[in-house]
Order: sequence, then C-alpha cells, then structure tokens
Amino acid sequence: MNARPRTFGELKASEYPAFTVRDEMRKNLIRKLKSGEKIFPWLQGFEDTVVPQLVHAVLAGHDIILLGERGQAKSRILRALPTLLDDEIPVVKGSEINDSPFAPISLEARERLARDGDRTEIEWIGRDRRYGEKLATPDVSTADLIGEIDPVKVAEGRYLADERTIHYGIIPRTNRGIFAINELPDLPEKVQVALFNVLEERDFQIKGYRIRLPLDIMVVATANPEDYTNRGRIITPLKDRYESLVRTHYPLDRETEAAIIEAEQSRPVIGAMRASVPRYLLDIVAEFSRQAREHPAVDQRSGVSVRLSIANYETLVAAAEKRALLLGEEAAVPRISDLDNLAASSLGKLEFEMRGDDGDPMELFRKILGKAVLRVFGEWFELEQLHEVIAAFRQGWGVEVGETMPSADYVQGLDEIKGLRAAVEKAGAVASGEIAAAVEFIFEGLHLSGKLNKEVSEKGTTVYR
Repeated sequence: MNARPRTFGELKASEYPAFTVRDEMRKNLIRKLKSGEKIFPWLQGFEDTVVPQLVHAVLAGHDIILLGERGQAKSRILRALPTLLDDEIPVVKGSEINDSPFAPISLEARERLARDGDRTEIEWIGRDRRYGEKLATPDVSTADLIGEIDPVKVAEGRYLADERTIHYGIIPRTNRGIFAINELPDLPEKVQVALFNVLEERDFQIKGYRIRLPLDIMVVATANPEDYTNRGRIITPLKDRYESLVRTHYPLDRETEAAIIEAEQSRPVIGAMRASVPRYLLDIVAEFSRQAREHPAVDQRSGVSVRLSIANYETLVAAAEKRALLLGEEAAVPRISDLDNLAASSLGKLEFEMRGDDGDPMELFRKILGKAVLRVFGEWFELEQLHEVIAAFRQGWGVEVGETMPSADYVQGLDEIKGLRAAVEKAGAVASGEIAAAVEFIFEGLHLSGKLNKEVSEKGTTVYR
C-alpha cells in the first residue's frame, strides 16, 4: 500500500480529488445508495421516515435543522452524519482551521503555500477533527463559536488588525467538516446574528476587526418544536438559513421501542449476574412510555423520552439482580412486584400537569403503569383461557407474592391452583425465576381485569384473593 502524500507536490502528483464537504458527503452517500448499504443502521424506527429526509437533504447539499421533542435521537443523528465523511483528508500541516492545500483560507496557510509551494507539508486528519458540537446555553458567547483576539499573540508584537492574533472558535476549527449546535433557540440573539454572518455573509467582526473567512462547512442544529415555533426564539434570517427541516418522532410502535431498549440498555460488568427478562415485562416497560405519551396528566410539550424506557428497563433488571443476590438465586428474573421500583427512574423524567383531583405523582405513575400491564396482559391471555384459575379463587383461594419471595416458593404452589401451570407454560416460563414472574403477571392481569382483589399486607407483600 502506497504511503500517504506528505507534501503538496506529492498530493497533486497523486491526483487526489479535492471536494467540498457537501460534495464529499454526497459522493459517499451515493456510493452507499448504489451498493444497497444501510445509511444509518443504528437509527431504529426511522428507516421510512427520518432517514429518507436526511438523504434528500444531503443529496441537495442543505444545512439541516432537526425538530423534535427530547429523547427522539436528535443528538444521535447529529453524530451519525460524520459517517458520510471520508476517513481522512489532507490539510496544511499545523493549520488551526483545517486549511485545504488546494484552497487555503487562513492568512498563515496562504503565506506558507506562497513561500514553500510544492514543498508545503501536509497532514491527514480523521473524521473526529472534522465534527464540532456545541450545546446552546444563554452563556455561550461569540468568542466560543467564532473566536476572539488572543492577548498573548498581541503581546508577542503583532498588531490587533493582524489576522494571526485571532484565537479561533469552534466553528472555524470545524472548517471542512460538520458543525452541530444543540437546542438552537437557546442561543442568545447576539450570537445568532454572529452565526448568521458566518454562514451567510462569510465574514465576522472581532473587537471591531472584520475578516472574511469563506468556511467550507455543513451546519446542522436541533430544536424543540415549541421553542422553534415561538416567535423571537430564533432570528428569522437564521431560521431561513436552514434549507431542510427534518422532523423526528418517538417510536411508532411498541416493537420498535422494545428493540431500542434492548440495543441501548447497558449494565455494569463487575459482578453482573445472568439476567433473563420475560418478553412481556420488556413490553410492559415499552408500553409504559407509550401510555405516558398519551396520558392527559403528562405534559406532552416536554415529551416522554425514549431514555425513560431505557432507564426503566435497567432499573427493572437491577431490582431483579438485587433479589437474586440476596436469595442466592442463579439468574436475575424481573417480576411484576419489581415494577414499583420504576418510580425512581420515571418520576424525574415525567412532567405532570396536575388538575383538580389528579392525585400525587406516585398515584399517576401507578395508574399509567397499570394501563401498560393490562394492555400487555390482554395480548398474552384471554380471560376465557384462565377460567379455571379464576374459579379457584372464587372457591376461596388467596395467594401471597412479593419482591423478596424466593422463586422456589412459586414453583411449589404451582399445581395447587388448577389451570395455573398451563397458563404459566403459555407465558413461556420454564426455569423457577421465569415461573415466579409468570405467576405474578397472570395474577396482576386478572386483578386489573377486575377478576381478583389485591391488597398489600403489613409485611409489604401482595395478596391476591
């Protein structure tokens, strides 16, 4: 394999094709489309909605704004766009702003090329140096994004009017790459004006000194719909600068949400136990978020993030793991009795709009959770299939279950209630932990269907009658 060119002369001799960043991304996107390669394979649930819009925007060479509520993978999309850049590109060695040797824009790079010509040294930089991201907050300054006069360089003897006295901000340093700004409406208006000048007019002022800097850069941003449509949060000229608006969304179905949970959940590796999560419990976690997105007491303007689903799943597994560790069981299998623990990972992410007798947040949490359990239960069982179990309770049966009860206790009583073993097998339970989980799922489903009463004992266990 030939070595990379190290001088401008070698680069020209190699017939290296110089592209603008937009042409480069278009070139790589076209290659992926022709080969049938997935463009952003890790963006689950967006294949037929968001990804086509992104493809159109890149093919058109547009700056993009991503519009969506929190937890809709906007930041992940931003960080996926650099995969459309080349692995490496050549720059003038030592350049602060990734000067192309074919079209340098900084004074220092232009002077070096004029002086050294084909002997000008170049270096190759990867995608990591061509992506810049900034979270917009009220304290972000023009100096952060654009740059400012460096007093050290002035002290070295340079004039203030000398372009080389400038300490460049994140945008010039992302030249020939992608600059992303999260939550654009939170950017102060003064900084928005400076950003617009850079993107549209290609010049800016620092301490009264005006320079022209024709940056080769693609600009993407994110915004919440409420802030984006709120007049005055984004200055009109800047809003008009973004040619493509891509609307994101939450997973359109529970299966997609569950797939995202499984793909994104993470657990500490030290001392981790083998976890086995029944499918219906994964579905309940996903359905809880979907129910919250429709519940009138939840503030839908702030959204219900997919991060809620992921955090709840991790909490559920952690509760099962704690029980297994305390009881000496081999596998961590979550149960219905573990679901109350999800309040810790839910209440901080849900914003409730209390009205009248809506009750406290914990009661609302339990109501939404109950709806999720009942919805999933109805997909696994028809009440007619459980008529023998229901009949046993009508004859006076009462069953105590709980978060700290050993799985073996559930197995021992499995055949005492007629029809319960068949129902447990229908839920796919084989091992003792799975049987305990299935038993609780069936009893809770019958309670929510109005077939069983439920009360919490003084010991903290739950009794179904």
